[in-house]
Amino acid sequence: MPSEYAIFPVINASLNGTSAVLLLVGRNFIKRGWVAAHSAVMMVALCTSTLFLASYLYYHWHVHSVHFQGQGWSRPVYFSILISHTILAMVIVPLVIITLLRAWGGRFDRHRAIARWTFPLWLYVSVTGVVIYLMLYRIYGSS
Repeated sequence: MPSEYAIFPVINASLNGTSAVLLLVGRNFIKRGWVAAHSAVMMVALCTSTLFLASYLYYHWHVHSVHFQGQGWSRPVYFSILISHTILAMVIVPLVIITLLRAWGGRFDRHRAIARWTFPLWLYVSVTGVVIYLMLYRIYGSS
């Protein structure tokens, strides 16, 4: 990987991890009935995830694919996580948009109905993004 792009995996994992924490905080806020705090934190989570997506696409546009170096049992584990992460990452984008539009439109009953699906899937995608980073760049050290 060219050295000018070496920082991007760390940035991307940090953005994913931050999104996961923000999602948990936002969920905690709405459970307590703190609607304004929930809205603010969820908007920051959306911005963080959007920054991640832009950074991820920029990085892979320039670096292309990075091959997993692990062997043995780690390969099926890694690829299972990667495949589920990738599929759900594509699914989560329209779900987040619909969830957000329903909240903005004041349709909170419909917002809650879809947020029950959006929250765990978005959290899964954010957390597995960090796991993929750790497996790809730290544990099994790809270059």
